[in-house]
Amino acid sequence: MAKVPIAQLVTNLIEPVLVAEGLELVDVEYKKEGKNWVLRIYIDKEKGVTVEDCQNISRLTGDLIEVEETIKTPFNLEVSSPGLDRSLKREKDFLKFKGKRIRLHSLSPIDSRRKFTGILADFKDQTIFMDLDGKPFEILLSQVDKANLVIEI
Repeated sequence: MAKVPIAQLVTNLIEPVLVAEGLELVDVEYKKEGKNWVLRIYIDKEKGVTVEDCQNISRLTGDLIEVEETIKTPFNLEVSSPGLDRSLKREKDFLKFKGKRIRLHSLSPIDSRRKFTGILADFKDQTIFMDLDGKPFEILLSQVDKANLVIEI
């Protein structure tokens, strides 16, 4: 049986709690930074996340992880909003931000390049459809290394 990554275990544990609190779980990261392990939880809601939301979810998450013994190694817990340049990873992310400008990095070169910036036109059948300066572009989600919203001023 394959071992489930910590980030997925935490996601499965806390997502129902966040939904009950009226929040969206955007992402969970668990990684080593220097000598320490860091668990980052990114949350969002329609009118924006407050400091109180982050504090509340930090408390709830910390308690759940402790009770369920999900993480046995000492770690730092950080809870925050995803920011204006939030990452796009799941189908719902791409559907939510149709019409917005995004930056995308592919896992391997496509037409001799890996970086693309354009308008997110659509998302269907695990395929991202973009408008790159008036030219249509398609890429499978499985070929994406990283995708983010572009901050527009």
